[in-house]
Formats: sequence, structure tokens, C-alpha cells
Amino acid sequence: MIKRHNALSSWAIFGTLFALEVASHYSLLRLPYFWDEAGYYIPATRDLFQTGSLIPFSAPSNAHPPLVMAYLALCWKIAGASALVTRTAMLAIAAFGLLGLFRLSAYAANRRVACATVACTAVYPVFFAQSSMAHVDLAAAALTFWALDAFLQNRALAAALWFSLAVLAKETTILVPGALLAWGLVCPVLTPGRKIPLCDDSRAERGLGALVAPIAVLLIWYAYHFAKTGYVFGNPEFFRYNVQATVSPLRIVLALVMRLWQIAGYLHLFVLTLITAWLMTRAPLRDGENSRPRIAIPIQCMFGAVILAYVMAMAVIGGAVLARYMLPVVPLVILICVSTLWRRSRHWLALTAFVLASFIAGLFMNPPYGFALEDNLAYRDYIEMHLEAARKLEQRPPQLAVLTAWPASDELTRPYLGYVTHPIPVIRVEDFTREQLDVATQIAPQFDSAFLFSTKYEAGKQWIARWPWWQMVKRRYFGYHEDESPQAAAEELGGRLTFEEHRRGQWVAIVTMERSEEARSGSGGHEMAGVGFDDQPDGASRLQAQIVASRESHLHFKFDAAIYPGLHDHVALLQPHDSPRENVARAQTLGKLGRQ
Repeated sequence: MIKRHNALSSWAIFGTLFALEVASHYSLLRLPYFWDEAGYYIPATRDLFQTGSLIPFSAPSNAHPPLVMAYLALCWKIAGASALVTRTAMLAIAAFGLLGLFRLSAYAANRRVACATVACTAVYPVFFAQSSMAHVDLAAAALTFWALDAFLQNRALAAALWFSLAVLAKETTILVPGALLAWGLVCPVLTPGRKIPLCDDSRAERGLGALVAPIAVLLIWYAYHFAKTGYVFGNPEFFRYNVQATVSPLRIVLALVMRLWQIAGYLHLFVLTLITAWLMTRAPLRDGENSRPRIAIPIQCMFGAVILAYVMAMAVIGGAVLARYMLPVVPLVILICVSTLWRRSRHWLALTAFVLASFIAGLFMNPPYGFALEDNLAYRDYIEMHLEAARKLEQRPPQLAVLTAWPASDELTRPYLGYVTHPIPVIRVEDFTREQLDVATQIAPQFDSAFLFSTKYEAGKQWIARWPWWQMVKRRYFGYHEDESPQAAAEELGGRLTFEEHRRGQWVAIVTMERSEEARSGSGGHEMAGVGFDDQPDGASRLQAQIVASRESHLHFKFDAAIYPGLHDHVALLQPHDSPRENVARAQTLGKLGRQ
């Protein structure tokens, strides 16, 4: 085992990892921001960068601690606010995390296992895709690896620091010290009578303060957040979606199955775990008179406690069952599996190479089931198609608003996200289902184009997808919906397709509305933004447009503009339960906002 690495060696490893990260992500560094980056993290970073506020006002606060946003704001101060700077800065965090994983793996196993573990983790599709994205999960994972390494080596002060920084990156990493505290209480009860001890008493005694410190730090952040916003765990809609709406026995069971899949099989991870399961039937190799050593049982138990805590907690909380939430523990699974390959197979390097090849394939090959686009290079397809559509919309003569859904509504109204050079007024629907398109037809004269796109990955025909019970469950618990096809949506809206592109289960389309000049200009009605209205202007002024903040975890948070004045000034949200007159008034207000 290797317990210490000198500073020079660590810097050399970090420099090598960072160079490899930049080289492998080079073609992705200038991509505009994607999904939750655009909806929350970049607006929050921009608010901190411009005003120094730890609480975002361009999007409703979800109570995420501000460490990652503060780090990015500092990088912007030094090198300028751009996607290139942001993504390079995140790659530095990824390299730092891989260095921490190397140290942890080398201590728990050996350098050979550490090198293979780092290589597998670096190219695992979810880790690779998240490495350059401005989310908080990868930073939380990186700091967790450093915290675990310090904790295992009985460096209590360093462990307390790393654990505290981890919870300031993302609050859910409190699960790690919490799990270790719980295991420290349970382990002594389970150990008596066993030949192999399950816990290390000396580590449990020395590390207690390191596990309590991050709890205090997180409580201080929540107290500050409450003092500034009146909410402890984020805005009410965020809390409802991620906590209150998820506490259902059936949903918890289904989410538990998904979480187990994410740590054992997701995106070709099953290749590694199945090989590991097969090798467990074989005896360990012998080097001379002794068998190759395994990761110490107390360390394996601690890893198991942390993994179990994440699986159980993330099955109960979190409105969207996203794989990136599991980033702090998936590399621990990889470490245990790679150690087993090294211990039980003389061909472990060949097997590791096969695993690496399968992970790399997972970056480019979409799975035959639904998944989040941010989990492999499918997100690049999304960005490139949306960027092309946004450029075409900018080239059209400026007339009326564009009908679209989130996150395209952010992409068109916030130029700093990298899709447009100036804001384009937007009328927003929730999605492109028939119901939402019917709502849009109520105010058809208020928009002259529609930007349509697949709001989820379409995996093709699956027998389970056609099962009525499964469709009902997905709609009830996981926000499932079926968007209309581009052609069907164009017919529903009464327009014609002028742009359409498809890539590997995704599509974008632009529909241009075909209307007469009389319908565009109106006659005798109140004119606003070049559109005729028959409604009186005082009716429009009484009904303020509902300003909408983009969501994290696939949810739109609805707040009044008086509370969050910095939210979209170019977006009006249509509601299916509102009357046509109310939706017209909402769109009329957009006309005023669009001219400001």
C-alpha cells in the first residue's frame, strides 16, 4: 500500500491528467451551455460574478451551496466570462478529482489498480460528459475522493476540510460523512464473533470530528440561505418536486431499481460488473507463497456503507433520477471491481482494456433505453442542432415572438448562453404534446415561428414502452410525455416546416406560420409588437405575464416577477387551464417586454 505521495509527484500526476482531459475534450470546449447549465448554474454564476451575491436572482434559488459557482466566477474574473473558460475550469476540477481517486485507490489497493481505476473512471460516459459541464456533481465527487483518502489515512483535519468543501459543492455529499458515522455505530455490533474484523476502531475514534464538521458547515449555509430567502431547502417548488412529490412507495421502489442499475449496469458499466461477478467464482492469484491482497475488509465495508447510503437516499429524494447524482460513488464501484480483476485474473490488463473500449463505445452509442442526454456525447448533438436552429431564427426578419419550450426559451432569450447574439422574444409552452400545442393555437397570431425539438431521447420502439401500466407510471412519477412529431406539430399549429434535422434519437424543427397580412397587422384592434389585438389594452395591463425561471432537474419553477425581477423579460408562459383571453393577455404583455 502507498500511504503518502509527495507534492511533486501529485503535481506531475495532476498536470498529466489535466492535459489528457483538455486533449480529449478539446472539440467540446467552446460549445454553448446545455440544459441545467443554461437553466440554473450559469445564471447563478453570472449573478455572483456581476454582483457578488451568493443567492442567485436570475433563477429561483434551489439552495445549492455556492462553492462551484464562486470558483467559476473567480475563473471568469481572471480569464473572462466564456464557455471556453468555464469548461476548461471544470476540466481542472475533473483532473483534480481523478488525482484524488488515484490517491484513494493507491492507498486502498496499489498503484497498478489505481491507474486502471482512474482510466476507467475518466472514460466512463457519465464522468467524461460531466467533466466539462458546469454542474456541481462532479466537483462534489472530486472533493469526496480527497476526503475519503484523508479519512482512511487518519488525517482528521484534512478530512474535515475536504468533507466540508464537498458539502459546499453540493449538499447531498453530506451522505458520505453521515454514512461513515452510521457505519461507525453499527460496525462494532456486527464485528464480535467474526474472524475478519469489519471495522477499524482507531480510525473510528480519530475521525469523529472530521465527520461532524461538514454537518456544521452545511447548517451554517442553510441558516444563511434562510436569512436571505425565507426558505431553508430552496424555493417551495424545488422542495416539492425533489422531496414532497417523491415520497410514494411505488416511486421509491422504481427509483431504487434505477439507482441500482446506475451503479451496476448503466451505459456499459455492466461489462465491468459482470466480469467481476464471474471472477469472484475463481480463486485469487498467488504471488509467491501469498495470495494477492484484496482491499481491506474494513475499507470495503466503509465504501459499501457510502454506496448504500447514496442508493437509498437518491431513491427517495430527487425529482429526476439523473445518473450524475451518483458520481461520488460509481468510481468506488469501479475501484472495487478493478481490484478484483487484478487479484483474480492474470489477464486483468486485457480485461481492463476491454472495459475501457466498452466505456468509450458508450460515449458514442446511445443505449436502447431512455437516458439523459448529458450522460454521453448525445448532449453535443443537442447543442449543435439547437445552435443551428437558433442561428436560423436570428436570420429571420424581426417580427413576432417564437413559440418554444424550455430550455430553448432560455437559449433564445439569454445571449450569454452562446446560442444567439440578441434576445428573441419567446412564448413558452411546457412541451410539444397535443395538449400544449392546442393551448398555443389560442394565441396563434402572436408568434410567427415555432422552434420545436425533442424534449427527451427517443430510443425507438420498445415493447415495455407500449405497456399501458408502464406509461401511466412514467407519467405519474417521472414526468413522461409524448411530443408530437415535427410534421404533426406543424399541421396542428397551421404552419409549414422550414427546417428539420434528426440525429440519433433527437430532432429539431422550425415551423413558419402561414398567415395573411391582415391577420398579422390586425384591423381596428390594439396594436402591439406589430400584431393586431381585439382585446382592450387595459385588460392586458391587469394580467401581468407570468415570468418563468428555467428549471433544474426537468422542472419549471413559476414565480412572480415582483419577487424575482431578474427573471426572463422575454418569456411568457401559456397555461392549459387558462382561457384563450388570459393567454392572449399574457402574450400581449410579452410584446411590451420585448420592446424594453
